[in-house]
Amino acid sequence: MPTQEIVTIILIGLAAGILSGLVGVGGGIIMVPALVFFLQYTQHQAQGTSLGVLTLPVVILAFLKYYVDCKNLGTPLDIKVIGLLSIAFVVGGYVGSSIALKIDQALLKKVFAVILFYTAIKMLEWDTMVWRWIKSIF
Repeated sequence: MPTQEIVTIILIGLAAGILSGLVGVGGGIIMVPALVFFLQYTQHQAQGTSLGVLTLPVVILAFLKYYVDCKNLGTPLDIKVIGLLSIAFVVGGYVGSSIALKIDQALLKKVFAVILFYTAIKMLEWDTMVWRWIKSIF
């Protein structure tokens, strides 16, 4: 593996890890586009690689940090919720990956982009701003 590729991979991993610990994102939002753009991965390769990275050993330290600090702040994480979400996530991940592998890569990229845009619009609350603007016209 060439040195430039190794450095690129490490930088992608660091960016995804830092953002994952900082705001809970990293795999889909950072790794997938970065692998597609910088390493010319297919959308399927990038998504599969991102899922492979998100196995338990990677996130355990960030989770433990949140677990201990939230408990100390009096806002503990609910292990039952985490367990139920984990089970559903495993099933959903299997179903979603089965569907994704049957979808053309060009369409899959568009679906991925729409989800990112939708998330950004909701997080920035632009949807409510637009509705207020429309209501003010009528």
